[in-house]
Parts: sequence; structure tokens; C-alpha cells
Amino acid sequence: MDYLIKYFELIEIIDYLSDFTFISRARRIENNTIELSFNKEHSYFFNMSRGSSFIYKKNSTRPLQSFNAPFDNLLHALVSSSTILNIEVPKNERIVRFTLAPKSAYKEQKITLQFEFTGRHTNAILIDGNEITIEALRHIDAHSSFRVIRPGIELLPIPPFERREEVHELGNIETYLEQKYLDFEAKQIENLKKQKLLSVQKKQEKLQKLLDKLPNVQDLEDEMKKYQNYGNIILSNLYQIKAYDKTLKTYDFEGNEISIKLPKGITPNRMSEYFFNQSKRAKSKSKNIHIEEENLRTKRNFYQNMYHAIKQAKDSAELELLVPKKAKFQRKKEKIKECELFWIDDYKVLIGRNSKENQALLKIAKSNDLWMHIRDIPSSHLIIKTDKQNLPDTVIEKAAKLCVDFSLTQAGDYDVDYCKRRFVKIQEGSSVEYDKYQTIRVRKEGIEIRE
Repeated sequence: MDYLIKYFELIEIIDYLSDFTFISRARRIENNTIELSFNKEHSYFFNMSRGSSFIYKKNSTRPLQSFNAPFDNLLHALVSSSTILNIEVPKNERIVRFTLAPKSAYKEQKITLQFEFTGRHTNAILIDGNEITIEALRHIDAHSSFRVIRPGIELLPIPPFERREEVHELGNIETYLEQKYLDFEAKQIENLKKQKLLSVQKKQEKLQKLLDKLPNVQDLEDEMKKYQNYGNIILSNLYQIKAYDKTLKTYDFEGNEISIKLPKGITPNRMSEYFFNQSKRAKSKSKNIHIEEENLRTKRNFYQNMYHAIKQAKDSAELELLVPKKAKFQRKKEKIKECELFWIDDYKVLIGRNSKENQALLKIAKSNDLWMHIRDIPSSHLIIKTDKQNLPDTVIEKAAKLCVDFSLTQAGDYDVDYCKRRFVKIQEGSSVEYDKYQTIRVRKEGIEIRE
């Protein structure tokens, strides 16, 4: 979103927020967004992205990740449960200053939480009573700006600036700030979808290229016969072949002239064996090519389902579930070839992309891991690594949604069965029987659903 809050907007918004007397919670919910909850029930969000900073309102939700930098710890310690002494917007400055009395204030200590909506130097800064920086969202050194922003350094004022803005009434502030969030969310969804759809599309295209490169069964059978014939002809003409010969020119068993290119680095008495081995490889490949084709095709279909689910997603939280960021403790190099790897609220989730991977998942899962599958419908198998922990209901609900989204494109209501891996018995291939299971109902939205 290419947007920078204007001075007159800050004036109206802060005049509205001045009715609040208490900040019950202050926390960072995204890299550049800080949530302030006023009087225990009203949450407002300060998006401090460089060059695109603004204030919006929405319901408070659990952050996708936790932040534990020094700024975050001090934000919680000094601002959460603090009393608001004053809120002001300095003249002609896109700055908001909250003067606060922290809960743990000693001798009427005062601190300031300052939000600076100032383009590329946008920042959130904690300041003591002597205008000394306590901590900041972003540290700024002398080579970047004359205003050094580091703990223990005096915060210099911004040089005066004469603003010329077209002023208009914002109307109902609550409605205005809520709409700001809806506009922001819509833009976020649009950008996230573009990124994620492109990523999934590349995986689909890669698998399609591999499918297109697979040899034809008839070509492999012809190759098998050709090499078998070469091996027999060389056996019959071994006496003609001399060391370092590159080609054997002779007649085949039908009396036709034939020229056989001889392999390098192989003695004449081993050349027939070389061609017989080539014939065996072609024969084996022709028998198994349908398995390789099926594996690639079902993997491609998995990503087609993922692509469809991303396209249908309605909010950024759902998109992050479908193609999530790595968990904070996940090793950078961690990759699992047997399946697709996901993280749901820091729980590792493994999903089979085809029958072969479903079988592999069943083998690597531990007895207390949770297994999932759509009832009575061919689908991906899903494993949640539990480490013997009791899983939160929210994790089970999100995992069941993934199981449905990556197995099907058709909208509808589906039953997803789940139980511990030890209650799943493998029958044949990835077909199983299971016991002591529970069921969760998952609705897959789409144009096919009508209330």
C-alpha cells in the first residue's frame, strides 16, 4: 500500500483517542506493526512501514509469531498497563507522542512512546523524561541521518517544516480506521496471492516439464530390442573387433548392412555384455515408466489443488496457513523429500503429495504422531508431529483444512478422520484401516456451495 498518513488525519485521530485513559496492552504483532489496546477493549494498530505508515482498527488476534527484541520487551514492560497522561501531535509534524506513567513507575516516572510517520525514517521510539532514547523499533546511525536513534542518545527534534495539505473531514473515526484496515487487508491479500501463486505455479511447471521428458513406452521397447540385437551381432562378430575400434560394420541376421557405434573404454569381449545391460535397463524402465509418470502426475495435481486453494483464500491468515513462513526454530536447510513440509503454530506438519509419499509418511511417523485422512475419499495423508504433546484444537482444525484443500478442488462439506499413528494399520500400498479415531467436519468454500 503506497500510503503515508497526513498531518490533518493524525490531528483528528488523536483527538478521538484522547478520550482513552489507559493502555492495557502494547505489543508488536508484525515486523512493522504495533498494537495498542486501550481501556482493555479497544485495539488500534500502528503500521510503521517505511514510506507507507498509517493507523487502523480491527479486532485483536493472536500474532502469527512472537517478537522478543529489546524494544518488544521494553514496550511490554513500560507501556502495557500504563496510564495515559497526555496524547499530542506536535505542530506541523506527522508525529504522535503518548506521555505515559508506567505501571511500575517510581517517583512519578514518565516515559514517552513516540510514533514518527516520517517517510523513510518512520519509527516507534521509547523516550525517557529527559528526551533520551530508551529503545526504538529501528536504530538509526549518524551516517544515515543527523538524528541518531540509539539507546542512551538524546533524541533531537525534527527540523520545523511548513505543511501544505488539502484538509477534509474524516467523518466517523471508528468507521474510517476500520475501512483503513479493510483496504490494507485487501491489498495484502492481493500481493500475497500473487507471490504464492507464482511460487506454486513454478512447481507445477517443473513437474510438467519432467512429465513431458518421460520417454514413450514403445520407444523404450524398441530401444530394448535394438540393444539386444546389437549384443547378439557383436557376439557373432567378436573376431572382427580390434582394440580401439570405434565402429563395427557388418551384416545383421537378415543380411542387411549395419554399423554399430562401439562404447569407449570397454574391451571387445565385454562389449556384448554392455549392450545386453542397456537392453535390460530399457526393459526395466518400460515396465516402471507408468509408476514414475503416476508419481509426477499426482504431485503436479497436489500443487494444482494448492493453487486453487490459494486463489480461493479470503484473508491473509488463511494464505499464511496454505503457504506458511518457516517456524522460528526451523533449521534453514531442513527439507523432507518424502512429502510437503508445513508449520502450524510451531507444530511440524507433513503431507503426502501422492500414494508413494503417503506410504513413506506412514513409515516415518511415530506412534504418538497424529494421522489424518478424508473419510471415504482418496486424499493426502497428513501427519502432525506431536512429541507426545496434546495438540490444541486450533492446530487440528487448521491441519484438517490443509488435508481437504490439498486433496480436492470441489467445494462442499467433508469429514476428516484423525487418530494416533499407532491405530493405523497399512493394508496395501497407502490403503489403511484405522481405529479409535475422531472426526472433524471441514467446509471447503467455493461457488458450488449455496446456503
